[in-house]
Amino acid sequence: MNTIKKNTLVSLFMITEDQVGNLLEENEEIMYLHGAYGQIFQKLEDELEGKTVGDSFNLFLLPKEAFGDYDETLVVKESLQDLPDDIDLAMEFEDEQEKKVWIVETIEENYAILNANHELAGVPLRISGKVLELEQLSDKDAKEILAMEHTH
Repeated sequence: MNTIKKNTLVSLFMITEDQVGNLLEENEEIMYLHGAYGQIFQKLEDELEGKTVGDSFNLFLLPKEAFGDYDETLVVKESLQDLPDDIDLAMEFEDEQEKKVWIVETIEENYAILNANHELAGVPLRISGKVLELEQLSDKDAKEILAMEHTH
């Protein structure tokens, strides 16, 4: 029987809730390459190790194990003069140098508040789901998938 181990292509159904059970995200199917490649949260990957098709999982993640703690330094006040004229709420700005995405949270008369925290930063999560499919890959096939992931 196939079990989840390094270089297994894993397909999951997954539900993400906050700590009191409010549904945050329900994915029909998620696929990732198992093996500490950083494609899913490490604690979730550890939980899935050794599971087989049909197995369920349910775990709790602290913010530091998921999207990180909320970082006040990632909330900035920018002059509207320094931003595009067509600025709008929820608009995203990508900072290539710092590898951050800034989202416009508020627009006032002379400035805007931008936030680069993930929307679930600081939120404890409960993740549950079921293993749908497994495919064991060769080292060569796994490297090809990882190479495609880094090509844009």
